[in-house]
Amino acid sequence: MQPPDQNLASRLLDSFGRIAAILHTPHLSDDQRLSRILRCILDYLGVEQGSIMVIAGKKKELVVRAATRTELIGHTQRLDIGSIAGWVAHHREPLFIPDIAKDTRFQGQCRQHYKKNALLSVPILHKNKLLGIINVTDKAGEENLLKEDLTRLLDFTGIVLSLLVQQSLQEEIKKQRDTLRRRNQELQRQQALRAELSKLLIHDLKGPLSEVVANLDILSYSIHDEQREFLEAAQIGCNRAVRMVANLGTIDKIEDGQLNLIRETVDPEVILKESLSSMRGLARIKNINIALSIPDEELPRIELDRILILRVMQNLLTNALGYSPAGTEITFGCRVADSRHLEFFVEDQGGGIPPEKRTAIFEKYARISDKQDALVGTGLGLYFCRLAVELHRGRIGVEDSPAGGSRFFFILPL
Repeated sequence: MQPPDQNLASRLLDSFGRIAAILHTPHLSDDQRLSRILRCILDYLGVEQGSIMVIAGKKKELVVRAATRTELIGHTQRLDIGSIAGWVAHHREPLFIPDIAKDTRFQGQCRQHYKKNALLSVPILHKNKLLGIINVTDKAGEENLLKEDLTRLLDFTGIVLSLLVQQSLQEEIKKQRDTLRRRNQELQRQQALRAELSKLLIHDLKGPLSEVVANLDILSYSIHDEQREFLEAAQIGCNRAVRMVANLGTIDKIEDGQLNLIRETVDPEVILKESLSSMRGLARIKNINIALSIPDEELPRIELDRILILRVMQNLLTNALGYSPAGTEITFGCRVADSRHLEFFVEDQGGGIPPEKRTAIFEKYARISDKQDALVGTGLGLYFCRLAVELHRGRIGVEDSPAGGSRFFFILPL
């Protein structure tokens, strides 16, 4: 026959083994696991009645999550110090009551559902924060609960604690996932609304802008020389607005994968001069000289979407004009990068771009600086350039200019 202490240790190990199996049993709900763990605790202590109560809700009430009397499951109890569970919750310490009928602290709480008056109640604590309470009563046989049974009951609080902490973490993760899902859905809804609004704005702006361009063109034939500068400024502003609207429309199509290139074989020198012709007036107003740089040897012809690349060049020139001081020079040109690629470039004498920003400026809505200028737009111009160049299987970038400013370039395959 085993000594009492050895028998108790054997029973404790057996109980822990049963609980470990419960924790690793799949498809059990958290409440089912708590109920089975409670049964293991009661069997080890040799008692018939018990419950596990857990802190829950905004009001921090105790909720019965497991109990031998199943009708109690789900019952809530306020943290009233006049109750047994409330006392344990308030004092954060175990409670042994040899006879509840004689304990004046609880005015002989009703015991008609229990056979005996002795009971144990222990808190489940995590970093001194109350997570729950375990209650046991009604020792089997002739014996009654003793104070040393508190120590045996406390052996199980760590196991119940780990399960409750795991449940809390799972609930928090679920809440975070639900929050992220709702935010993602709202973000998708807002993006869809913005995309639709963008399309409507582009559609509504095209007509009025086309009328303004046409009227300014007609007006240019009859205007006096002293007023021509104002007309040119109006034409430049209108052309910039047209390019911005066109950029928005093209960006949407490229992002949606709906833009097909209309390729044609062009002479690089011709497309450079065509792009430059629309910028002469703006350069004159800004008092900036644009120098065309073309190598002496004949450049190879290249196949590209002429309209799209023209707009890339105009965007880069407009960007350079916006950030160049008056009296400086911009170099605009093309060169053979290697036997299979052409490089187009725009070099200015502005303030330059820090190395850490040279990738970010080609992202959507990115801006080179906080400078306020009539030519500094919404941050879509360079993003459009990147999309258009990459659609041609090319590469765009920026580096230091030999003249001290920035050198924007894009390389296209021949």
